[in-house]
Amino acid sequence: MKIVVKVGTSTLAHATGRLNIRRVEELVKVLSDLKNAGHQLILVSSGAIGMGVGKLNLPGRPADMPTKQAAAAVGQCELMYTYDKLFEGYNHTVAQLLLTAEDVNYPQRRQNFENAMNRLLELNALPVVNENDAVATDEVGVSTTIGENDTLSAIVAQCVGADLLVLLSDIDGLYTADPRRDPGAALIPEVREITPELKALAGAAGSSLGTGGMATKLKAAEIAMACGCDMVIANGQRPELLYDIAEGRHLGTRFIGRRDEQ
Repeated sequence: MKIVVKVGTSTLAHATGRLNIRRVEELVKVLSDLKNAGHQLILVSSGAIGMGVGKLNLPGRPADMPTKQAAAAVGQCELMYTYDKLFEGYNHTVAQLLLTAEDVNYPQRRQNFENAMNRLLELNALPVVNENDAVATDEVGVSTTIGENDTLSAIVAQCVGADLLVLLSDIDGLYTADPRRDPGAALIPEVREITPELKALAGAAGSSLGTGGMATKLKAAEIAMACGCDMVIANGQRPELLYDIAEGRHLGTRFIGRRDEQ
């Protein structure tokens, strides 16, 4: 299968912003093993700003745009250095692609992106994709900005014709209520349609270092489902769940792509 895996800041980093070394090493090991099994893997990785915060010894996620951009520029170097070193240990080559909204909204630039991605996969490389936060003014509704990596990962899945998109988050899936506040909240194992009622379940909050919440994940699900791609929300604290997800077992919440529209 062609699988896009999105990993959030809460999975990659401690609350301090510093890298969660054990978690990242386990993630790389599982992704490398899935690649060895014959799957094509694309990693959409958050974490640049969060890691930059830690690297620059800032007290928390910056509120002003120039400091966010500076943190992203510093953090992206550390993030890719880490991935390159770890994947190389399993004989896999990584490639970095940094995007803005213009790269996917304009037909020629989108075609250029798709061509690069497809050729990288043909060459057996593992593309690592992120938004170019050093130049894209994120999360402010600017037309050059995608804003968060849940949506970005769905766009990537759409561009490459992925079979499966997996969002690794700090929660097990979509619930009937916020499980951190309501002990009676129940996990929804499967979704075949994004309804207004379902959207009403989504909160706006993410972690202190990240930007995504359940609302952005439902937006990603709409994009993925519309192009016939299944999407799964699962807990990133256990990267080994990717084995079962790739084999079609129902873990977390699986959103079923609309194959009849293909």
